[in-house]
Amino acid sequence: MTKKQSDLKNEKVKKHPFLEEMYEDEYFPDNLVDKGKAILLELCFQIEESNPGNLEALYELTHAATDKFNDLQEEFYENDSELETAARECIAMDFEFIATAYGFENADVEELIATRDW
Repeated sequence: MTKKQSDLKNEKVKKHPFLEEMYEDEYFPDNLVDKGKAILLELCFQIEESNPGNLEALYELTHAATDKFNDLQEEFYENDSELETAARECIAMDFEFIATAYGFENADVEELIATRDW
């Protein structure tokens, strides 16, 4: 059974419009933005299930999610798109939102996505 955003426990995250700016920009194919959103939702479910007790544990989860965005980058290229400045900012903002929504207000945005190559 596929987990949906509405299945999340955190009310803020349950209602958040993930990657909204990318969906609004035709440069980014919706089917690939959907894959990016799925990565972020999977991260949220992992946080809820594992309940990381400190920033290091959170960063392990966010780095794994960032690596999945790294893998997705090739598909963007194949569709005449890329994870460029607007996408980077949008993705980074959502990583920051997730960290804050789960009580990690002091998480460093750059560290959340430190493994990125986009």
